[in-house]
Parts: sequence; C-alpha cells; structure tokens
Amino acid sequence: HEGERQLQAQAATAERLAEVGPRILRDHLPQQHREFYPLLPALIVGGLDAQAQPWASVLAGAPGFVRAPTDRLLTIAAQPLPHDALHGTLQPGAPLGLLGIQPHTVRRNRANGQAAWRDERGFGIAVAQTFGNCPKYIARREWLHQPVPRDVTPQVRRAAGLDAAMRAMIEQADTAFIATAHPLAGLSAQPAHGVDVSHRGGPPGFLRIEGNDTLMLEDYPGNGFFNTFGNLALNPRCGLLLLDFDRGAWLQLAARARLDGPGTHGGMRRLVLQ
Repeated sequence: HEGERQLQAQAATAERLAEVGPRILRDHLPQQHREFYPLLPALIVGGLDAQAQPWASVLAGAPGFVRAPTDRLLTIAAQPLPHDALHGTLQPGAPLGLLGIQPHTVRRNRANGQAAWRDERGFGIAVAQTFGNCPKYIARREWLHQPVPRDVTPQVRRAAGLDAAMRAMIEQADTAFIATAHPLAGLSAQPAHGVDVSHRGGPPGFLRIEGNDTLMLEDYPGNGFFNTFGNLALNPRCGLLLLDFDRGAWLQLAARARLDGPGTHGGMRRLVLQ
C-alpha cells in the first residue's frame, strides 16, 4: 500500500521488490505453508480491539491445533484467554495478522486475512495474503506444549505505565512481536489494508527503555518490504508482545510509534515507542 511504497522508494528497494514481490506474496497458502502450521505449538496473532488499537497476542495448543484444510483457510482450535487484550474481538469479519514461527529451525511464515467464523472451540481465518520470511534475528529455542494445570490462576496486572517487573522483562528480551494496522483495517476489502504482526529480535538490549515509558527498538535491515513501518507511516498505533520463555509470563503493550534513524536500506533504523 502507499505507506509501504513510500518507504520502499526512500530505501531504493522498490524496483527489486516489484520484480520479486509477485513470486513471494501470494493470495493462498502454498503446500509447504499448509504443512508447516500444524507443526506449531504456538501462533502469534495480531488484531484490533473495539477502539481500533492493534494488539499482538499468542495462542497455544498441542501441535495440530492450527490446520490448513484448504489453501485459503486456516483453522485454530484456541481462543484468546479471558485476560488477553484480544479476548472477545475475534468476531467474523475481524481483520487479523498471523505469524507462524518455529524458532529452533528459524522458519517463519506470515499471513493476514479476516476471521471467517468462530465457535466455542476456536475460529477460522480466510487467508488474503501470505508469504515466507527470512530467518534473520530469530533466537533459537524450542517451544513445547505444556498445558497449565487447571488449578493455576493466572496473575494479571494492568497499568498505565511500566512497573519494575515489566521493565525487567523488556531489558532481558531477545524477541518481540509487533502488531500494526492500516488505517482502513476492518473498513476496506483491499487485502493490503489489513493487520500485520511481525517478529523483531536481537541480543538483549535491542529493545531498551529511555525515560519513563519510552522504548527504543533497534530495527536491523530486513527484506525491504517495510510491512510494519509502512503501516506505522500511516497509523502510528501499534501493539507489542514480549514472552518470558522460562516462566511462561507475557507482556502486552499498546504504544504509538515514530521512526527515527537513516532512511537507506542498509542503515540502522530505530523505532521510538511511547
């Protein structure tokens, strides 16, 4: 869309992407993607709440809880938990972004589309766009499906700013997920006008706190499509998800972003999040 094309032109990647884009960006799931999603014990999801705020979340289950019965449909046998920012938002027609990621093999695939149906077990997604991503900056680890005992009650904290535990989680993070949306997400039938959720990674400190509630995300050069930054160029609202892979805790943040740093494709960019 126009935000992505603007940044591609600035970074001089537009000509190359015009050539390779049609081979990478598809309106269906190729067979290797259909076989990949059922291997996963977790799926990263991006969506919008009632105020059109993007949020990133994670759904989990035994491998096979995500399936691709056709090349244009994904079914997920899970739903956001009651304390999740996306709880109750996955109604038919809701725009969604998906990221299937397998850290120990550094494979990842992205898709977006709309919720097709929802029932007590889960929901379906009508796929509009899908493409594979390069393995850059993925910290190798293996996600295992370990159900939480039924007698365990999650501890939930909500705050208008960052507390000490949140700050510690941010400082130790080597992985983050960011959800962004085109301003017309949910209002337009154009596949490009949807929700995206993307992986960001690096050594601890790539996401750092500056000031009270301002985060700086060092963004390393990627594929040059600028899906995330293209959305943010038009709509600065975004959602971050951090996962504590040792304790099972996770942190959802709502923020506004602005881009800071060089505009060339090879240069370091920084994302300022407040």
